[in-house]
Amino acid sequence: MDIPPFELERWFAEYEHEADIMLAESGIRSLEADRFDLNPGKLDYVIPTDGDPELRASVADRYDREADEVLFTCGTQEANLLAFLSLLDRDSHAVVVTPTYQALHAVPEAIGDVSRVSLDPPNWELDVDAVADAMRPETSVVVLNNPNNPTGRYHPEEKVRALYDLAADNDAYLLCDEVYRLLSSSPLPPVASMGEYGISTTSLTKAYGLAGLRFGWIAGPTEVVEPAWQWKDYTTISPSIFGQHLARQALGEREESILAENRELAAHNHERVREFVAEYDLAWHDPVGVNGFVSVPDEFDGSVEFCRTVVEAESVVLAPGESFGYDDYFRIGFGLPTDELEDGLARVGDCIERHR
Repeated sequence: MDIPPFELERWFAEYEHEADIMLAESGIRSLEADRFDLNPGKLDYVIPTDGDPELRASVADRYDREADEVLFTCGTQEANLLAFLSLLDRDSHAVVVTPTYQALHAVPEAIGDVSRVSLDPPNWELDVDAVADAMRPETSVVVLNNPNNPTGRYHPEEKVRALYDLAADNDAYLLCDEVYRLLSSSPLPPVASMGEYGISTTSLTKAYGLAGLRFGWIAGPTEVVEPAWQWKDYTTISPSIFGQHLARQALGEREESILAENRELAAHNHERVREFVAEYDLAWHDPVGVNGFVSVPDEFDGSVEFCRTVVEAESVVLAPGESFGYDDYFRIGFGLPTDELEDGLARVGDCIERHR
């Protein structure tokens, strides 16, 4: 396997730790640990290594599936990696809808062959016919991220179901990374609930504000989950006992209040960024979640120049769209606390004004 550097993570590594404000964070702000019972008891391995059967059964119910159709992982990143290792080999083919999180195309490309189907600006609409044209007899998986990172485009249910039917008709799976799904006030049904060819990956990071737990899962058919579990024994072995302990609480009686609070914050901050975009004559597709893909101001020669100027002059980190293959855009995250968002937007606005 040969895999390229993760461009966005390298950008963050260069600037994030020295900057005052992280305005490129792609999830909701993190919750305080003292909201939870922090004593999981003995800090041992989770046995069995795919996660506690009772908790897996509870998660599986969300997808109309059984406990053995869920595998707990170290965040969505590991969930996607294990799913790809389960689904792909050097003779197989994947179709990936882009732009998207780099791992969703870079990992499949490191294993087998990949065709990318692009969402086109400014509306970033999903073209099911274009995906159909990219399919081959050896296609084993179609990969979608919904709501989309970086654009915030939430593909409607009829499009996602059409994509599922296309994959199923070709004896291929539809894998959907759904980490932002529950930030929507009207979440779509998860792909894993659509039928035997549906696979959902997600975590408690982006919608719940629990990034530090590194707790996620795969939900899907046993013929995918079982070999993914075999691979997991060679990676992180088992989910964190601490992460699983807090996951029980976050997915239990606290879930409704956590999601309501986070959706309220996302909606409030969304309106503030909408005002910012209009104030500076920029453009975006009005997003779902906490990410927006915004046009680079005309005074700058592409996203890297703009984002580097902002971070070096104002100590605010934005994500260059070049990392997603679109140099005319930058990604802004607005899930952080509102006072930090306001400060960050003011600094970015000052930078734009100086260059006008």
